[in-house]
Amino acid sequence: MNETQPNNPLHGKTLEAILTHLVDLYGWERLSEEVRINCFTVDPSIKSSLKFLRKTPWARTKVETLYVNSLED
Repeated sequence: MNETQPNNPLHGKTLEAILTHLVDLYGWERLSEEVRINCFTVDPSIKSSLKFLRKTPWARTKVETLYVNSLED
């Protein structure tokens, strides 16, 4: 069965794509203000941020929420 989730903006999006979108939209400095985690403030990179976010559910949830909110703007 191939079920779709038309109302879920996260469906089919990788964490890397979400993070890249947010960095392109806000930049690292503003992103670190929106989601206060060290991997966004101290020598930020996509790779190190992905590693942290994959291990830290609360931080990933904040990033995903920010992504969904950025789509509504």
